[in-house]
Amino acid sequence: MNTFTRTIAKIWKDKRLRNKIFFIFFILFVFRLLSSIPIPGADPFRLSQFLDSDSFLGIFNLLSGGGLSTLSLIMLGVGPYITSSIIMQLLSFVSPKVKSMYQDEGDMGRKKAHQYTRLIAVPLAILQAVSLMALLSRQGVIPQFTLIETVINTAVVVGGSFLLLWLADLATEFGIGNGTSFIIFAGIVASIPRYVGEVIINWNPADIVMYIIFAVLAVLLIAGTIFITEAERPVPVTYARQGGAGTRVFGATQTYLPLRVNQAGVIPIIFALSILLFPQIIGQLISGSANLTISKIGSSLVSFSQSTWLYGVVYFVLVVVFTYFYTAVTFDPKQISENLQRSGAFIPGIRPGIPTRDYLAHIVTRITLVGSLFLGIIAVLPLVARGISGNQAFAIGGTALLIVVSVVVDIIKKTEAHMSSSEYN
Repeated sequence: MNTFTRTIAKIWKDKRLRNKIFFIFFILFVFRLLSSIPIPGADPFRLSQFLDSDSFLGIFNLLSGGGLSTLSLIMLGVGPYITSSIIMQLLSFVSPKVKSMYQDEGDMGRKKAHQYTRLIAVPLAILQAVSLMALLSRQGVIPQFTLIETVINTAVVVGGSFLLLWLADLATEFGIGNGTSFIIFAGIVASIPRYVGEVIINWNPADIVMYIIFAVLAVLLIAGTIFITEAERPVPVTYARQGGAGTRVFGATQTYLPLRVNQAGVIPIIFALSILLFPQIIGQLISGSANLTISKIGSSLVSFSQSTWLYGVVYFVLVVVFTYFYTAVTFDPKQISENLQRSGAFIPGIRPGIPTRDYLAHIVTRITLVGSLFLGIIAVLPLVARGISGNQAFAIGGTALLIVVSVVVDIIKKTEAHMSSSEYN
């Protein structure tokens, strides 16, 4: 019996883990069922043409879990929640109260921050629903709705987005891994046959060398993503026990503090894509305005969205910035140094307190630079591939590949941790 078979057997024997996996499959079934229920009046053929001609709405469809491709009840996906999460993370830098929710108040603080994120997501979902339907109506994908029809469809679409968010929360609580990331992952996996079909349709035997190169780059991309996701910088830590008088140290324990090279995971990519989608939608909406100035602004935003190289540069910068930003929110060197000092631990050669804080901040800054640059490079590589080949599937497929690899690695690690915990118990 090989290792894979033994692992499957262990998972099957673990009733709790088996139930978690079955629950995830149930959530996926409901998710795919909802994504197949369209809003009234949609033209599937024009929608398919429009998505194929617009890479950014194709990426929005990716983040929505594939709901936009059918104009389903959940066509917004978890996009409003992701955008509101960005706003909350930004507020944590300017508001000590918001920052304390994430770092000082424990589980209660994170639950409170989650509730605020949901409240902010409501107006964002309404805005995105109205804007998206207006854009699709202008392109002839859906008919011109009356005011009552617009209100009803907006309510249905916003309700579908929050229903999907509720399913994601259930997947997080009763399943394995992060439910929001898993919803996006499921949508990507469901769209793989379509992208493979596009590559086959556009197949040209004369470009066989180019396809081989892209296949090799895809393998290297997967390997690089796994390497950066798993890479960590161990910082040695010593836990010392003192004698009764506190003058003599004995029984010191050596361990280490693992600092991951990319602590943000795939979150910076999702954040960057969410930000870049706004100019596209707003530009499409106002480009047909009767006001000449507004129309020019809209045309400029559309031109920016259609400029592969300019978009690639901005995309790269945003991924790097968000990697640092998310790391700064989730990792606090001051808190780590205080925890080490309270527990009687220290880093050899570094004084406790402020020197330890500065030392940890210095290390995190350096290793995050490596992780952010690598993440930015592999994020824009698919755009380069699209610019060379002219095949739209490469651009979206590359972004999808990054998300899929990160989510799969996270699921594998959490499954292994659960199995180890069960064996220990």
